[in-house]
Amino acid sequence: MGRLDGKVAIITGASRGIGEVTARLFAAEGASVVCTARTLREGEHRLEGSLETTVGSIRAAGGEATAVAANLALPEECRRVVEETRAAYGPIEVLVNNAALAYFQPVASYPMNRWMRTWDVNVHAAFVLSQLALEDMVPRRSGSIVTISSAAAVGPGRGPYLASPEFRNSTAYGAQKAALERFTQGLALSLAAGIEL
Repeated sequence: MGRLDGKVAIITGASRGIGEVTARLFAAEGASVVCTARTLREGEHRLEGSLETTVGSIRAAGGEATAVAANLALPEECRRVVEETRAAYGPIEVLVNNAALAYFQPVASYPMNRWMRTWDVNVHAAFVLSQLALEDMVPRRSGSIVTISSAAAVGPGRGPYLASPEFRNSTAYGAQKAALERFTQGLALSLAAGIEL
């Protein structure tokens, strides 16, 4: 018997890294997992990992998982992920906001389209998915939203700044993770206080 038996979970960024490991762990604990990311098949991205690989490993281990390839930068794609989850397994009980997109470039030459796209994936998608998941969670007075952050949210400390490799060219990513943390804190405080969301 697993700790998540019968739970329905969405894991974003589940094609590789933290998302893949989280999806496999949740499935091993008994959750029905919807794995979402952009990369459906191996070879579609320069990095190793895909939704088919993640879902295949979960099913091979006896777990329940479904792949939903989506571009989470688009609100309508976020809604489709939620709708497909409900159709496959029922109301959402766990959401893990893990998907992230980062380009480590200097501010002076950071392309505007990349700036906007990273905000859409790293911050706006978590907001949209959380709002949609709350449609299932609030009436049931039950559910969990987990949002993955980064040490980049903290920043390099007081100036003058050191040009340390971990903070160099991470302005966009750090700002987005800090915004995501603030959003998550506000959401948790509102839910704990019983404020209408």
